[in-house]
Formats: sequence, C-alpha cells, structure tokens
Amino acid sequence: MLGTVLLLLALAKAACPSPVSVVSRRAEALKKLLEVFGMEDPPPSPTHFKQPPQYMVDLFNTVANADGVTKNPDILEGNTVRSFLDKTHSEEMRFLFVLSSVAKNEKILTAELHLFRLWPRVIDGPKRHHFCQVSVYQVLEKDKPDTPEGKKLLAVRLVSLQTSGWEVFAITQAVRDWTENESSNQGLLVTVQSLGESPLDPPPLKFASGGGHHESKKPMLVLFTDDGRRGALLPTAGFPGGSSMPGTTPSLGRSRSTRSLDRLQPCQRHPLSVDFEEIGWSGWIISPRGYNAFHCKGSCPFPLGENMRPTNHATVQSIINALKLSEGVSSPCCVPDKLYSINLLYFDDDENVVLKQYDDMVAGSCGCH
Repeated sequence: MLGTVLLLLALAKAACPSPVSVVSRRAEALKKLLEVFGMEDPPPSPTHFKQPPQYMVDLFNTVANADGVTKNPDILEGNTVRSFLDKTHSEEMRFLFVLSSVAKNEKILTAELHLFRLWPRVIDGPKRHHFCQVSVYQVLEKDKPDTPEGKKLLAVRLVSLQTSGWEVFAITQAVRDWTENESSNQGLLVTVQSLGESPLDPPPLKFASGGGHHESKKPMLVLFTDDGRRGALLPTAGFPGGSSMPGTTPSLGRSRSTRSLDRLQPCQRHPLSVDFEEIGWSGWIISPRGYNAFHCKGSCPFPLGENMRPTNHATVQSIINALKLSEGVSSPCCVPDKLYSINLLYFDDDENVVLKQYDDMVAGSCGCH
C-alpha cells in the first residue's frame, strides 16, 4: 500500500506540458489515492463549523501521535470506530441513531451507548437512596415501546446520584440487528427509576438530550468495527516513542547527477510528506493535517553488512550478482522492511465522525531485499 501511495503522490504533483493533462492526471491520481483509503469519492466538508465529539478526539490522541501514526496496534479494537449522534433531539428518553453509513462488509465488534449524566435534581427532605436503576431497551414496536412485547432489555445498571458524567452501556446485539435489517431500527428507550419508590415518581436524575444541552454532552452511539482490510505480511508496529516525525517534502524532479549520487548512497529512509491540505482534503479530515510516509532509496552494494538489514535471500542474490554467476540477476533493492499504520479522524458523508486505521502507510525502516 505504501508503494501505491508514493506513486500516486508523484502523479498528483508531476508537471506535464499540457494543463489539461496535468488536471486529468491529478484527478486520476487522487481518485486512486482515495481507493487506498477505502473510498470512492471524498466526503463533502460539513456545511457549517462542526465540533467533533471530544470522545473521538481523545480516542485519536490515545491511539495515534500528532502525525496520525499508530502508537500501539493493540489499543484499538478492529480498525474503524464510528460515532453517531441522536436524531430525535427529544427531551424524552428515546434515542434514534441512523447507521446507513456502516458498510455491509464491516464486522460489528462492539457497540456502546454514551449518555451524559446530569447532576440529580434537588429533592426536599432527606435522601433515602444514593443510587437509581437505569435500564436500556431496544424498541421493537415504535407505537408501543412501553409494553413488554414492544421492547427488549439490553442493559441495566445502578447509577450513583452523587455525581455527574458519562455512562456507557453495551448495546452490541441491537446494533447487529439494525445493520442486518435497517427497517428494524426503531431506536432505544432509557428508563430511570428510584430504588424502593413508585415507578410513577419523577426520575431522580436525567441524561443530557440532543436538543437543549451542549454539543459535547449529546447522546452518542460509538461503534467499533473491522472492515477486513489488512496490510502486507511485513512487521508492523506502533511508532517508537509515539513522537511526531519530521515532514520534509522531497524533490520529485531531480537531476540525473543527483539520481546517480542517490545510487551511491547506502540504503536508508528518507522523508516523504503527505499534506492533506495540499491535495484538497483538509475540509473533511479532522486529524492529522498530514503525515510523513517516508520512502526508501539507496544502493545495496556487495558485501551487504548488517546495517543494510539484508534478508538471507538478498545476501545470496548480492553474491550471485557480484560474482556474475548467473545472467540477469540484479543487486538487491532498497525497500521498507517495517511498516507502520496511520489513523485518520474525519467526517463521513453523513457528517458522522469516524476514526479509521490504515495498515502499511509509513516506512518504519529500510533494508536490502
């Protein structure tokens, strides 16, 4: 995948005599680059300024460094995290999340309902209980969600009346049902009941709704999936130390003497900047603004030392080439021998925020193969 990215970037930036050819080649290159990122067309930029959910921003910062390079490949479950905001915007405890952007090939791993618990209302007299019971139901029949046959219990929990903050409920099976049969998505119902008191009493606490509360506290569905896209069988890892990598843009139009000098240099890693603003993607990509893909170049001369990180096959090929024992055998090539994944945080076609991990996007080190 990294090699494809390098070729596409070169095509996108290459200068051609005809302006029409330049535009055409650039458009074709960017379309191919979108395919590398698993898309047919770029998502439109949000129609107005939109703040991504803080949970998704924090998750990105946990998983990736400033360049988007994965810190630890074991942190994220699957390779895609999608967030959906409630579409009902109702003060009632009914929630609806539209999942049309979930691809059919995505495997649902975990689904979570995130609700922000507001401070409990003040009650006159002594409090008899410090907890209340919160129940989450999958609505089966839209017109009668309060009946036993109209709902199915997904999660139940005792929640403290002493604090505020986020509560997370697992609703994986309901989301699997909805993705298999879109018409079955009648939403969720959440009930709050005081312990030992009548169900008719006002609920002792409320959750923030989509209508009258701050954007950062809106109800949200978080979906962890895997789309089955996996990279090559090279060693992969998180970037050592999680620090940002330098982003120097290489020159694509080098002179013949410079290219000859490159061949005299030993195999090593060089910078290759991918700037999302430069290629027109900054409107829908939240983070990172770009990343350093790196690329490998240089010679693999005989004899290959350990610093060249040669494979046994490359060592044998180098010997055969040096001794001219067989015709048509070239010297080994300088290529990536370790690849890192990167993460994109972006708005999809429905303005939902998605965190997606892509394998084999950064050359971690180079060797003679």
